[in-house]
Amino acid sequence: MFGDYEAQRHWMEITVNLPVKEWYRNSSANDLRYWGLDYPPLTAYQSYFHGILLKYFDPASVSLFTSRGYESYLGKLLMRWTVLMSDLMIFFPAVLYFVTVYYSGKPTGDKSSMAWHTVMILLNPCLILIDHGHFQRPCWLPAVLPCAQPQTGAFLPKMSAYYAPAFFAYLLGKCLRRQNPILGVLKLGLVVLGTFALVWWPYLYSVDASMEVPPVSLISILNHNLIMLRLGYASKLGIAATLTIVGPAPFLMVLSRLAPFERGIYEDYVANFWCTTSVLVKWKRLFTTQSLKLLSLAATVSTFLPSMIQLVWSPTKRGFLLGLLNCSFSFYLFSFQVHEKSILLPLLPASFLALEEPFVFRWLIYFALLSMFPLVRRDNLVLPYGALYGLFVLLYYAPDGRKNAKETDCFYSILKSFALACSLFLHVIYMTITPPDKYPFLFEAVIMMFCFSQFVWISIYLNTKQWALSKTSSPVDAKKKSL
Repeated sequence: MFGDYEAQRHWMEITVNLPVKEWYRNSSANDLRYWGLDYPPLTAYQSYFHGILLKYFDPASVSLFTSRGYESYLGKLLMRWTVLMSDLMIFFPAVLYFVTVYYSGKPTGDKSSMAWHTVMILLNPCLILIDHGHFQRPCWLPAVLPCAQPQTGAFLPKMSAYYAPAFFAYLLGKCLRRQNPILGVLKLGLVVLGTFALVWWPYLYSVDASMEVPPVSLISILNHNLIMLRLGYASKLGIAATLTIVGPAPFLMVLSRLAPFERGIYEDYVANFWCTTSVLVKWKRLFTTQSLKLLSLAATVSTFLPSMIQLVWSPTKRGFLLGLLNCSFSFYLFSFQVHEKSILLPLLPASFLALEEPFVFRWLIYFALLSMFPLVRRDNLVLPYGALYGLFVLLYYAPDGRKNAKETDCFYSILKSFALACSLFLHVIYMTITPPDKYPFLFEAVIMMFCFSQFVWISIYLNTKQWALSKTSSPVDAKKKSL
């Protein structure tokens, strides 16, 4: 009860009862220690509109203070309806739009593949488990991909910033190939800034509430893909001075809520680099938080930079989807403070490439499910997990659904058998055997390391595939430049 479900309900309570400027401010009416709002404004606006629905049908469910821990049949039903509303109003239309555009230039005979592809995206078992079981709302993420801009991470859930480098590189590459590249870049910048100002307006226009912001490191914020400034290291030089930044208090206050660096570089057992290698290297003991911020920033940037360079050099639609996948994998594997559900970020563009990279899509689904299994079990969702797993397999192998999805990898059958056997074995072990008292999280660690190895392999393979596009597209680009 007092998990993500209560967090979502509490955000509705706060947004419908307090002025917009107070949503992120710690006060007697808004105790930020109790599931305080820590997502960007567009998510808060979504909570506000859903809160209006709850307030109309069940006012007690969002009553300020008294609704904490509220539980009733009607309240639960309404909360479920808010998730379904998000799917029907945001997720489904966005997926249908993507599929329509994706198949717009292809023969009409691809209708069966088009239907299969749509089902694969809509019935993604990982997305359903998190959206309807764990009670998050990641349906925003696939919704923004077909029509988003580089400012995505500034106002959507902060994890969507995983896509920002790919958007930036692709659109910059397109602008640079126009007859007037400077004008194209300026137009793009105006759209980005305009959209940002529109969404953040309640926290930007209040200049009268300016204040000084405590010094924090610029690297900290960049590592979490946010635009927030924190400076102040003069004391190391013996100078009794600190550089501070003065600005609108509401804006800076919101930004300070979006970077949970105090939680450490990782939580629980997530299949990324920092958590996996912590079995051998005790990162939290050996390094300060500031040092870990620098390390994770360097690792993240260095791993997504090749993908960005390729997109600027040769921006294509397929390269863009691969870039989204590779950049989001870089953040998942190396960024600061990653959650198990963050695997949805690389999984979404992988589902868009399901026809072109069917083996990668299926393999990633298998291991994404496995990496989330400890979380799913804690939420008592093992039965829905198994049902969705089976439904995915049945739909994936549906007859006449994948005419163009041919497997060409000579090691396909071996890799498939290995993946399924290991996954099944770890599922059974985790469900039936109690770990030794000395190592209570032994099985979580094994699952984490195994999934991490597969994610690294997939990431390397996909980066190779993306750069291979430059070789095939370079002759075409040369002809375009000569015209």
